[in-house]
Amino acid sequence: MAESILPPRRSTADRVAVVVNGNAKGVTKDIVAVLDQLVQSGDLYVSRSLEEGEEIARIIVERGYGTVLTGGGDGTFSLTVTWVSREAARQGKPLPRFGLLKLGTGNALAWVIGATNTRSRGVFADLARLRREGGSRSLRLIEVEGRLAPFAGLGSDAMALKHFNEVKSIFRRTPVLKHFATGGVAYGIAIAGWTIPELLLKPRFRSRIVNEGEPAYRLGPDGQPVGDPYTKGQTIYEGTSRMVIMSTVPYWGFGARIFPFADDREDRFSLRVVDIPPTDALRHLRGIWKGTHRDPRVHDFLVERVSIHHDEPMPLQVGGDAAGDHKVVHAGLWPQPIEVVDYYGPPPMD
Repeated sequence: MAESILPPRRSTADRVAVVVNGNAKGVTKDIVAVLDQLVQSGDLYVSRSLEEGEEIARIIVERGYGTVLTGGGDGTFSLTVTWVSREAARQGKPLPRFGLLKLGTGNALAWVIGATNTRSRGVFADLARLRREGGSRSLRLIEVEGRLAPFAGLGSDAMALKHFNEVKSIFRRTPVLKHFATGGVAYGIAIAGWTIPELLLKPRFRSRIVNEGEPAYRLGPDGQPVGDPYTKGQTIYEGTSRMVIMSTVPYWGFGARIFPFADDREDRFSLRVVDIPPTDALRHLRGIWKGTHRDPRVHDFLVERVSIHHDEPMPLQVGGDAAGDHKVVHAGLWPQPIEVVDYYGPPPMD
């Protein structure tokens, strides 16, 4: 048996639990086998369903792990944090520190906390760095329809995710294409083949966003507040849109800096209403990706709590996972930031 990267600990509070999404792109039998050798016996949990994930969260809280790493995409991280947070509140226990092993598609959080590539060497190196180098930082979350996540969205981004899941299902049933089912190829086909044509043919959505919390602020192109703040109950936006997206972190999937103002205030999250047609978005893709493109059809706000209303049910994604269709969505900043592993940060002094 391989020598454990994480040395023996005297208590569970000093140990690391690794929760792996058995359905994620990078989770192979070989990686699971090696991870099982690298972490301490009984500290690796493989989840393949929502029911298994909730049961794993209960065990983790009962055992009192100090750190919980998730192996999968942003959705695996968000669901695990949601389940563990609920269970910790139910049991009256403190939350552990959370972290991410980059084994999924997109992985916006990997860009935030410095998790390395999806090759097995990168994942195993992160386990070693957790001991030698990894510091910690706080991460703010948004509660969206009962689920905690650093980002979420309604409209075309959630529609693209829905199409991606449909392409994945087709690929997985086709032996020749099975290898590409969860990668960028399937994502590109979903967007180019389904999402963009549907957006070109479908009328724009009608959105109404109401401030439900502390004063909200409209931002100008430079990220500075413009006009008077919106008080609770006021409509901060009403009009057409292609998507309504929100985040506490600058990055979206694949390292795109979609939310350039997300770090501006600790007590607010970034809300963007985007009304750019897909043809224009493709033309300015480089600037949009870098977070430098400005357009009067992109409306930026800093908010604490909102309700988002549409005339018809809209696809919703929370943390990169599809969350069904909704006419009304409630989103609010979770009052307590969580602690996450930060590979960019300095290690603890001890």
